[in-house]
Amino acid sequence: MVKTPERRAPAASAHTHAEGEDPIRWRILAVLIVTMFMTLINVSIVNVALPSIGRGLGATPADLQWVLSGYALTFGVILIAAGRAGDIMGRGGIFVTGVAIFTLSSVAAGMAPNAESLNLARVTQGIGSGLLNPQGLGMIQQYFRGAERGRAFGQLGIAVGLSVAIGPVLGGLLIELGGPNLGWRLTFLVNVPIGIAAIVLALKWFPRPLIRRFPSLPVALRDLDAIGALLLGSALLALLIPFVEARNTPVLWLLLPCAAALTALWLWWERRYQRLGLNPMFDLQIFKHSSFRNGILVIAFFFMGMPSLWVLVALYVQEGGGGTALDAGLIGVPSSLIGAYAAHWAGSRVARYGRKMVIGGMLVTLVGVVLCVLVILLHEAGQVSLWWLAGAMCFVGVAQGLVISPNQALTLEQVPLDYAGSSGGIMQTGQRIGTAVGFAVITAATYATLAVSSWALAVTAGLGLIALMVLLGMAVAYKDLRAREA
Repeated sequence: MVKTPERRAPAASAHTHAEGEDPIRWRILAVLIVTMFMTLINVSIVNVALPSIGRGLGATPADLQWVLSGYALTFGVILIAAGRAGDIMGRGGIFVTGVAIFTLSSVAAGMAPNAESLNLARVTQGIGSGLLNPQGLGMIQQYFRGAERGRAFGQLGIAVGLSVAIGPVLGGLLIELGGPNLGWRLTFLVNVPIGIAAIVLALKWFPRPLIRRFPSLPVALRDLDAIGALLLGSALLALLIPFVEARNTPVLWLLLPCAAALTALWLWWERRYQRLGLNPMFDLQIFKHSSFRNGILVIAFFFMGMPSLWVLVALYVQEGGGGTALDAGLIGVPSSLIGAYAAHWAGSRVARYGRKMVIGGMLVTLVGVVLCVLVILLHEAGQVSLWWLAGAMCFVGVAQGLVISPNQALTLEQVPLDYAGSSGGIMQTGQRIGTAVGFAVITAATYATLAVSSWALAVTAGLGLIALMVLLGMAVAYKDLRAREA
């Protein structure tokens, strides 16, 4: 492994303390969680607001797709490079910069006069979110140790669960209160006071220096591995765009071989950079840790299925079951609240149960998927109410709490602190790739089935693919368990 230069140490570890030594760490965690909650709730709120945006701005379906896709693309593309920048320059400074960009772009989105302006603001929001999120994971690794790290990730899991629960309901309420023209704008502007508070508290509580200055631009480009960042960002863009846009432009699938070639070129460059005695943007030696490799695969497979499950249930409630958008949001509330508690419970016990907890969570996921299928088929036959889906989805909420945060802690436990941000970025990129691939495959299969059958059978086909994705993730988790016990 490449030896880290002495002058880089302050950015990564000057304020690193053993467990229990740094009394301000819980304040830092509070700022991180509130801010990341803001970025997560922004996604679920926008899902609810899309119809109102279409009516208010006269946006086309392609415009509305980019409201989601533009954010997802920039968010996914810069995660790893942003994480590495935080490792070198100081995680606190990059975090505050990301929050500022996200907050300002939320103002721009809320004031957007047309669809083009809104999509530009959403792309910028993705940049801000991509900058701040890997710093959050890196700082949890930096300030927490042992069992406390699991509890910290558990607190983050609570934020994830609550964001899923509150987002759709809050979005629906804001649209009801503000009406068709103002309501959707409020779903973006609600981020502004949270962002301002996060910046103020971060400037007050984060240790100094927030950011490390480079002596010159050439030194900055060398330390940040600018060429490596450009190659990897281009590879990720070429990989993600087809899954986001190829439904409208099939020729974009030709970008996948380009993504493979760019990835190979990036790997060659990183190895060359390392041989020259320089520090690459990502230390490939970390992939020798089976816990890291397996953890990324586990979460990628899990995210191929889980986000699509929420989309399929919302589609069925509104299109197949005759419910409203608010009904769809309310059905998910019990699941999300239970998931938040499960994340808290799992965070304090992950050190004891380890990978077994993740495997158990995936088994619970399969139970939830099977129960959703039963409720949908029975509802189609007129035997049960649509609201039984709320009970079935509770198993999904428990599963998310047992899988996501514990897997984060287990995946990153052997990663050197100097690469904590970029490693967290790699893991989140796995989530983004899994989500993009899952959406493309599962929604395509669902609509293909719908063309020849009912909504109930179409959603059942999609849920079957989700179960397959979860089984693949569970197989990798079992492999990792065997490796740990060997």
